[in-house]
Amino acid sequence: MDTRLRYQEIIKTLLQEHANYRAAIPDGYNSQVLFDDERGSYLVLDIGWNEAKYLHATPIHINLIGDKIWIQYDDTAEGVATDLLAAGIPKEDIVLGFRHPHVRQYTEFGTGLSGKDEGNIAESAAVRSA
Repeated sequence: MDTRLRYQEIIKTLLQEHANYRAAIPDGYNSQVLFDDERGSYLVLDIGWNEAKYLHATPIHINLIGDKIWIQYDDTAEGVATDLLAAGIPKEDIVLGFRHPHVRQYTEFGTGLSGKDEGNIAESAAVRSA
């Protein structure tokens, strides 16, 4: 199985587990998982009413761009990246998309940039700090 297909299955399984957990919380909200394999988009959507309060929120948003998993938004306690690592995804294949590109190089995860772009960011950061 190629990397992209394997990552799609891991993402879908992980998000379904999160949605099942969230749906079990007795708050009146329903959790749905939305997949678009063709465009590499994956979401958990919380929706519903809790008495007079309406909720429509996306606690998890992931994109599969090339062979990298981009976490665009993560409102979970432990972090989706932790779950991806536990599923065997290498750190360099996980990009924290919600972090500014200039900050990503200082995380333990992938940057989502080419080697040339990473070098330019590191060089400009060094110039700014001098």
